[in-house]
Amino acid sequence: MKMTYALAMVALLGSFSVAADDAPAARTKSPDGAQAYIISPQDGATVTGPVTVLFGLKGMGVAPAGTVKANTGHFHLLVDAELPPADKPFPADAQHIHFGGGQIQTTLTLSPGRHTLQLLLGDAAHMSFDPPVVSEKITITVK
Repeated sequence: MKMTYALAMVALLGSFSVAADDAPAARTKSPDGAQAYIISPQDGATVTGPVTVLFGLKGMGVAPAGTVKANTGHFHLLVDAELPPADKPFPADAQHIHFGGGQIQTTLTLSPGRHTLQLLLGDAAHMSFDPPVVSEKITITVK
């Protein structure tokens, strides 16, 4: 009897978890005119590795992930990837790089060839702002 109750509770709680994961997350409003941009390298540049990428931000400030302070966020860098869904937390893998410490630059080891880079600013919970604070996607060629 106790085992059946425990299994029923696990199944019930699991269903709530799935429902919560499917629900859109609340997004933090971004101020008018906020803009992320890549300072360096420039779009169309041919570079040798490793590649140092400098991040820029206009109209907002940078703060570590988890910091709840108006008009601040932290950077995420997309490498050869499309923007993730705005209503889900930013993924974490080799193509979706988090800078939760408030970093404003990174050095990447990229294979020779063409690559795209794009910045997306995240709020305290790694969510995209509303509207998103995103840079233009740039293309670089690594020798």
